[in-house]
Amino acid sequence: MHRRLTLLASHLIKSKATPQIPHRSFSTMSSSKTPTDIHLYTAQTPNGIKVSMLLEELNLSYKVTELSFSKNEQKEPWFLEINPNGRIPAITDTFTDGKPIRVFESGAILQYLVERYDTEGKFSYPKGGREYWEVQSWLFWQMGGLGPMQGQANHFFRYAPEKIEYGIKRYQGETRRLYSVMETQLAKSTSGFLVGDKMTIADIACWGWTNSHDWAGVSLDDFPNVAAWVEKIKSREASARGANLSKSVRKNLTEEEKEKIAKEASAWILQGNEHTAKK
Repeated sequence: MHRRLTLLASHLIKSKATPQIPHRSFSTMSSSKTPTDIHLYTAQTPNGIKVSMLLEELNLSYKVTELSFSKNEQKEPWFLEINPNGRIPAITDTFTDGKPIRVFESGAILQYLVERYDTEGKFSYPKGGREYWEVQSWLFWQMGGLGPMQGQANHFFRYAPEKIEYGIKRYQGETRRLYSVMETQLAKSTSGFLVGDKMTIADIACWGWTNSHDWAGVSLDDFPNVAAWVEKIKSREASARGANLSKSVRKNLTEEEKEKIAKEASAWILQGNEHTAKK
């Protein structure tokens, strides 16, 4: 694995002359940021922005490659060496032993970043403590609940070629139920965040999904504490930079514009379904 990643890293350095590697790559290097060897592979999705939000909050410099789903770049051999599951986000880095490391799955990346780079505990709690395990609980709650359920709501409401009412109601209803769980938690919070007295990776993991509630056809009108929490994080300069890192980010879309984008995306989603079914 180390040898393959080392070869891949060398290959990516030469990416300007390698057409199969996406050209939508850029660096966030700045004199005010802590330099790292992190290379983020991402796209403008609720999962994709988690990592860039945390990287910006940690004030780390990093390289970015934005993958195109319509071109199926996440399934190309070079990227499967980084994430064998062919999904974003993923990162590569130079590990503590001086050798390359890959980390995939957004929750695992968030954990990796705070355990390695959040040395002052600005977005995490000491490992093994009560707050640490509470953060872990909410992180896995998002990974196993909020993300998958709202993702299905997105699919049936926006992308499915047939409007199946059962699917729409089932997953919108489950998304609302999960929002109500967050509403109860935030109503008890004195800080306005999910755990303890500060924003953590639990908040970052959940925010991208909740912020895109309207894409799933779900309103926050019944969840005032969730709505306030969404705005609280959105107002943070670093989080806003990370959430809008993609060159393809679209803001203030009308419902007609959303439907147009969904229709365009539906084609490659269905193509991916057909490809998977043949395996």
